[in-house]
Amino acid sequence: MEFNGMLDRFLEYVKIDTQSDESSESFPSTDTQLGLAKRLVKDLKKIGLKDASVNKWGYVLATLDSNVNEKRPTIALIAHMDTAPDMSGNGVVPIITKDYNGQDIVLSKKDNIILTVKENPYLLEKKGQTIITTSGNTLLGADNKAGIVEIFAALEYMIANPEIPHPKIRVLFTPDEEIGKGVDNITKEEIDADFAYTIDGGKLGEIEDETFCADSADIIITGVNVHPGYAKDKLLNAVKIAADIVEQFPKDVMSPETTENREGYIHPYSISGFAEKCSIKVLVRDFDEDGLKAKEDYLQKLVNTMSKKYPKASIGLKISESYRNMKVILDKYPEVKEIAVKAIEKAGIKPIKSIIRGGTDGARLSFMELPTPNLFTGGINFHSKYEWIVLEDMYKASEVIINLMKLW
Repeated sequence: MEFNGMLDRFLEYVKIDTQSDESSESFPSTDTQLGLAKRLVKDLKKIGLKDASVNKWGYVLATLDSNVNEKRPTIALIAHMDTAPDMSGNGVVPIITKDYNGQDIVLSKKDNIILTVKENPYLLEKKGQTIITTSGNTLLGADNKAGIVEIFAALEYMIANPEIPHPKIRVLFTPDEEIGKGVDNITKEEIDADFAYTIDGGKLGEIEDETFCADSADIIITGVNVHPGYAKDKLLNAVKIAADIVEQFPKDVMSPETTENREGYIHPYSISGFAEKCSIKVLVRDFDEDGLKAKEDYLQKLVNTMSKKYPKASIGLKISESYRNMKVILDKYPEVKEIAVKAIEKAGIKPIKSIIRGGTDGARLSFMELPTPNLFTGGINFHSKYEWIVLEDMYKASEVIINLMKLW
């Protein structure tokens, strides 16, 4: 099953810079997301969803009414508009490699940036297909503009083929998912659905019903700043203390670069400040709350130890909840996942039941009593200049969405 126009729509959307900004106090965190939101409303109306709108918070909502007589659950299809702060999304230049030959793909000859088969052996499974990559200087934006265009393609197909039965479908495109705020300003009542699916996963066939439990930690160091020319026995440099704290973090265990599968981690990802005051931002992740608590206890002990080492400094730890493992909720509604597995199988794909070493809007929505597992987009290496996606896998994602609606 092919979907005319999907590639062109994807190429258009990824060129729109919608990077979110964790330091912003506005919502959405960047105005560029509102630009895409307005474009999506226009495009949704163009394909026939006349009620499409964007609200003051930047959420795009639309409805495709049911075409069956009996009452069925309303299903929401969800994707996010923003791209990750980790890598620039400005000036995206997609490279299209048709009939892929199984060799390394040069992204930038000038900068010697190469997508290698050695580091990406999954490429070999995609010989003969169409690979879309970055040009080596930005991320691609398949996370999650692939999900957006896959939802579009499925909707267009169902509208053009009204004999395909489907329930009432609610469409939701969210801002700021990448900074953990994707559902901060929307309610289940506004979404107006019984169950939902985020189209925000990776490899072909993946279905995910489990996320990390996630918290954010801030270690805040207050030192004593004086003129460096007269600082002897007076200066207490918060930047140096911060560096010393980071040096104490585990290196061979409990860090992203040394963990996999169900192993959690603590991850210092940002240091900011000056000699007088400095902060370290840390991601805390585990698949259960006991593991999360143990890691936060580790951080507190580290802070206590460093406070004794630097008694004249003030070193504090602040923990903020991000999201919890959605499996706790989804296990109460097994049919949501079971129907998705059947939809994948009907597309001729072997379902891959996997866990998310991260989170989606679906994690928080599930705890808002809107059970929301996550389905694949076909994208690989998200948040990276090595991000890539397979066009044929995108077609399959849309086919799965159509199958899903038939089954519901």
